[in-house]
Amino acid sequence: MGATDVVLLWVLGVLALAGGVLVFTLNSMARVTFALLGSLVCVGGVVTVLGLPYLGVVIVLMMVMEMVIMAVFMIAYMMNPAGLMPMSMLHNKRGALAVSSLVFAALVAGIFAVPWPRRAGVRPDDTTLQIGMSLMGGQMLTMVTLGIVLLATMVGATVLATHRGRYDRFGDDLDQRPAQDPAGGGVGR
Repeated sequence: MGATDVVLLWVLGVLALAGGVLVFTLNSMARVTFALLGSLVCVGGVVTVLGLPYLGVVIVLMMVMEMVIMAVFMIAYMMNPAGLMPMSMLHNKRGALAVSSLVFAALVAGIFAVPWPRRAGVRPDDTTLQIGMSLMGGQMLTMVTLGIVLLATMVGATVLATHRGRYDRFGDDLDQRPAQDPAGGGVGR
């Protein structure tokens, strides 16, 4: 890892930490959402700089989509306009401070207490393949098949749940003219 990578890691780490602090100091849900998005994009950058570009990009894409969906739902459904009304993100401040301090101390102690393994062998050329093999192992075909089956199940459930299809109003042989619409108005008036 070169000097540029080290500087980039520090910058991204500090920005991620600053975004995390902003999550608990800003006073509206919309601002908090975008602070969290910025923090998690920086975490994806850290993972990318550490040599796992596929995982870093997946983190960034997943977090961007999640936060955008959350912002859209806030704008659409929140009582206050777009989640911009002042509010506090802190509840039970003393209890939260005690629990978070305890967890932070345990994590820091774990960093220094765990006997970290030394690298054995050379770094793989393709880290994406290595992650896939570590996660899936010999079950890659099973997981791909499972993904296709789940997609087919979702499409099938949607088709079965729909009361009628696009062409039902034209009859079984699609020769019924004018179309028989179940509700007045529309094309078959």
